Amino acid sequence: MKIIGVETIQIEEFSNLVWVRIHTDEGVVGLGETFRNPEPVVAYIHETCAPFLLGKDPMDRTALSHALRHDVGNHFTGFATRSIEIRGNSAIDIALWDLWGKALGHSIATLMGGRMRDKIRLYNTCANSGYNNRVRAGYNTQIYSRSDPAPKNISRNEDLLMQVYEPARLARELLDEGITAMKIWPFDVYALRNHGHSIRTSELKEGLSVFEEIRNEVGDEMDILIEYHGLWQLAPAIEIARAAEEYGIYWHEDPIALDAFDDLATFKQSTNTRLAGSENLGTLPWYRECFGRGAVDVANFDMAWTGGLTEGQRVAHLALAHDRTIAPHDCTGPVTLLANLQLLAHMPNALMAETVRSHLDGFYGTVMTELPKVSNGYVEPLTGPGLGASLNEEALDRPDIIKRVTGKSAI
Repeated sequence: MKIIGVETIQIEEFSNLVWVRIHTDEGVVGLGETFRNPEPVVAYIHETCAPFLLGKDPMDRTALSHALRHDVGNHFTGFATRSIEIRGNSAIDIALWDLWGKALGHSIATLMGGRMRDKIRLYNTCANSGYNNRVRAGYNTQIYSRSDPAPKNISRNEDLLMQVYEPARLARELLDEGITAMKIWPFDVYALRNHGHSIRTSELKEGLSVFEEIRNEVGDEMDILIEYHGLWQLAPAIEIARAAEEYGIYWHEDPIALDAFDDLATFKQSTNTRLAGSENLGTLPWYRECFGRGAVDVANFDMAWTGGLTEGQRVAHLALAHDRTIAPHDCTGPVTLLANLQLLAHMPNALMAETVRSHLDGFYGTVMTELPKVSNGYVEPLTGPGLGASLNEEALDRPDIIKRVTGKSAI
């Protein structure tokens, strides 16, 4: 089997996402995905990766992924996490895994060694329908303050608004659906306002009122995860974490700059709550440092950002060696979710799956042939070959689709 074509697919409505399809001379096609800064990612894939991949045997998955990370272009290609190179490499790596599974007729979890479980507890990231799947001017365009007038008639799945203005209703809706864990970021607005340097007492109380409303509505039936997006300096991050502890927080995620290893360890020592990291920097070398310093409890790497399933599997094994759990990040696209679920189904140290109900109920279904079943707070990995699903015909026939192929398509 040889690779005959490398294809990128973009859909204008979901402008932040890039899908990659690897085509072979035997008609087997693998699907991958990455997101953010789509145009330079596409250029990198076609200018640098595709000429290297054409004519190669896709079954040499590990060798190809290693070469893309270390040798292709120049020796330093893609060393920085979340770089254009790493994102392109990640999408290709996921596509190679999918292709491998489809060629052999087995799911990725089976090829990894089989399943430990048939379903995985999920948590809902409280975003909205356009969160992360559309190019936007900046992060702070979707951050709201409780002190601002609340919008009227907030609809279901607009969880980004509900987490600020109607957190009790949001918690109740999720719990009624069987979901027992939710991730919110009530303090980001103050970090942006104060450049992460400090938080005033009034701001702290306003942010904590979100937790109070949730607890008053659903008691301790809901686990609350706090996302900080790495926006805070150490001192205010510790202040927030300590103040929030009385509400029974499940984890603190990316509280400070994630390359500050000593500060991360200090933060971890200052709280009795789990520390999760990092969707941004979560590569094998980063976790080697963090686990060695006792700085991270939950590895929530994003496989579309940090090297694909190959890097994800290695991080998962490193976490297992350090008696740590994994909960891969996905607040982005459907292919990353499917890849996460294959790894989580297999690994003994799987903790939870990140899902976004507005995405599962929304655009995921408009582009994929199949989605995982969600029921009573759990999600079931697909069982078909590879990832278990592909882009559907409706998506591939859309008028706003942009395709680019280096080599030739098998379909």
